[in-house]
Amino acid sequence: MGFSAIQIILVFLFVFIVAIDQFDFLESLYQPIVTGAVIGAILGDLPTGLVVGGTYQLMTIGNMPVGGAQPPNAVIGGIMAAVFAISSGLDTTAAVGLAVPFAIIGQYMVTLLFTAMSPMMSVADKMAQKGDTKGIVRLNYLAMAILGVLFAIVCTAGLLGGAAMGETLSALSDKYQWFMNGLSAAGGMMRYVGFAVLLRIMLSNDYWGIYFAGFALATVIGYIPDLSGSALLLVAFVGIAIALYDFQTRCAIKSAGAGATVNGGDEDGI
Repeated sequence: MGFSAIQIILVFLFVFIVAIDQFDFLESLYQPIVTGAVIGAILGDLPTGLVVGGTYQLMTIGNMPVGGAQPPNAVIGGIMAAVFAISSGLDTTAAVGLAVPFAIIGQYMVTLLFTAMSPMMSVADKMAQKGDTKGIVRLNYLAMAILGVLFAIVCTAGLLGGAAMGETLSALSDKYQWFMNGLSAAGGMMRYVGFAVLLRIMLSNDYWGIYFAGFALATVIGYIPDLSGSALLLVAFVGIAIALYDFQTRCAIKSAGAGATVNGGDEDGI
């Protein structure tokens, strides 16, 4: 299946936008259920794009980046799954499987960019001390532009090269396994650094029990094959339930305290 120049340009621009959207903008356009539909519309097969996007969304629904550690990238994976299903006429399962090498390359690219931009944080600190807001803005725009261009190039190459591009990426991953292992190790360390930063800001002595309970629950769910893929999502629901209960309890106590008189009274015989 051939594509027109307009379709190729639209795919490039759309991928550029959603690559940035995963960290900025609306932070919802990059979801596979959205990207699949848009890519399907651009390539002239909206129903297939919706089906593939929805399928890929279910696959990644509990696969979230935590503290800088990146899972296989949902942006590139979802887009390429839709491209393969539409261009090659593959069924949904085969298209998703063929898109996995692209998703892994996206994971490595984000990790590599994060690593490369880490030294720039000290530059941003110096700009902040000088009050150079324009310099900080330019630095952020630079990082976003690099990410968008990298993602757009990979997806456009996949659009033009098709399955051969996926096989090439797999071969490169095998050939330079030492480099990929290094990026994987860096990504693995990032999660602990990220958790340490989050805990330093958020953790209170009152919440240690909830933290350990959540850790234990995530570990138990992770060992259940049918639930391991959505472990983070399930633990998040438990956390929301605890937060809602705590909020309602505090509101009830506050309301009861506001209605009490300072010197007491004789209501209910007291």
